[in-house]
Amino acid sequence: MERGSGLLVHISSLPSKHGIGTFGKEAHSFVKFLADANQKYWQVLPLNPTSYGDSPYQSFSAFALNPYFIDLDVLVTQGLLTKKEVKSIKGGTNPRYCDYGIIYNERFDVLRIAFNRGYDALKVDIDKFYNKQKYWLEDYACFMVLKGIHGGKSFQEWKRDFRLHKKTPIKKVIEENIDEYHFWIFLQYIAYGQYLKLKKHANRRGIKIIGDMPIYVSLDSADVWSHPKLFKLDQNRRPTEVAGVPPDFFSETGQLWGNPIYDWKKNKATNYFWWRKRMQAMAKLYDCVRIDHFRGFEAYWSVPFGEKTAINGEWIKGPGADLFDTLKNVSKKCQIIAEDLGVITQGVKDLKARYNFPGMKLFQFAFDDYERHLKGVYYDDDPNECQGPDFTNCVTPREFKEAKLLSPFLPHNYETNCVAYLGTHDNDVMVNFIAEHPDLKNSMKDYLCIWRDEDILDTMIGSLMRSSADVVIFTPQDLLHMDKYSRMNTPGVASGNWQYRFLKTDFSNNLANHLKTMVKEANR
Repeated sequence: MERGSGLLVHISSLPSKHGIGTFGKEAHSFVKFLADANQKYWQVLPLNPTSYGDSPYQSFSAFALNPYFIDLDVLVTQGLLTKKEVKSIKGGTNPRYCDYGIIYNERFDVLRIAFNRGYDALKVDIDKFYNKQKYWLEDYACFMVLKGIHGGKSFQEWKRDFRLHKKTPIKKVIEENIDEYHFWIFLQYIAYGQYLKLKKHANRRGIKIIGDMPIYVSLDSADVWSHPKLFKLDQNRRPTEVAGVPPDFFSETGQLWGNPIYDWKKNKATNYFWWRKRMQAMAKLYDCVRIDHFRGFEAYWSVPFGEKTAINGEWIKGPGADLFDTLKNVSKKCQIIAEDLGVITQGVKDLKARYNFPGMKLFQFAFDDYERHLKGVYYDDDPNECQGPDFTNCVTPREFKEAKLLSPFLPHNYETNCVAYLGTHDNDVMVNFIAEHPDLKNSMKDYLCIWRDEDILDTMIGSLMRSSADVVIFTPQDLLHMDKYSRMNTPGVASGNWQYRFLKTDFSNNLANHLKTMVKEANR
């Protein structure tokens, strides 16, 4: 990847008059801000429709775009909506947060007005779009129609013929609800059109878009419903195995995600056709794509369905190079970034190295006793206390301090082929992280060669920017010293996530000039 820097800002977090960021004017203005600041990258989270919990990592489709991101003002210019109709859409009362309940109740009503007014006039172009995207779009539109008929319930709770994807009864229902079917196709036509115009604008300004592809798909998705043989499901479409990660220092019971596990033998039998289609879609949407939980391709943690925790799972060999050898021609125009955080085996390192995929580095991890926690290292002032089978990895504070300098998350240890962050959307903002870890401040100041607590964050930003990492990505929250209420996501917490938004004033000329200066100093 070309040496440079950028910002991590999801579409939902952009400013907007209507409650959530969109592909419209403010997104184009943000591209201008990035260009003015001499940035080269814009990283977003998955752009797919969100389901229960509003997480972009749990979607109804791995291919569809989120209808919430359709810009209503653009629809006004196209004559599909009136200013009066759009003005009534507030999307909430707090411009700093998305109120997904209000957005859900408001947005689709006005989008149906646009559909009723414009579908016939746009039908020729919509049909062209449909034919190009039919592989996934036909099933997605059917899925959304049936979901509406079943009151929004998971397809696991649908009537048997529909749950089992029986073509004859589904065809009959679609014929009876043809306008609703066309509505979901119309939304994707509009969303794709607006987004690809935004991407073209970004690329023309020298900005590459880094997308995000979750390794797994949601159980309640058009993908699982329409391609059941690709997943570990029983004859009733119930999962037999689900995804997660095993217990570690951070969780005594591991993490039980609940996503269905891929049946990799059956995927291989199709020459990974679904994966090739998915990667083709990613390559069209993004210039680079971060694959979440990359280690799952080398080996994945499989938990029997019905378990309450992830404890009783097992590691199973993944498809590894066999999959990526198949995908390399499809993805050659789209740089893959491997999310290789957590406990990474030599096999994962070898897989990443085989394709020269850049990995990820998080500066925040370097100070949180990360290496000690992962390796089970203990330390004590008195070496005599380091005795017994529980202290086989015991070191003294001095030895531990020296070992800490070897942390792969410290900037002086970064290889060039990586993407470096202070923290991502899953991490605490640095202002709050520093405040809640007073015991780490001395280590931070020692490493950064500073005296004052108030200089820690800005010095970390400068250290990261001047590192050897090819790409450095910041969150505006950290650049602007925002507090804990600006955090995007707290893993393991069910509510209150994915809501934070920025105001126009956050992306100021002062911030652009500050970034431009750092870019010049760091030769980015």
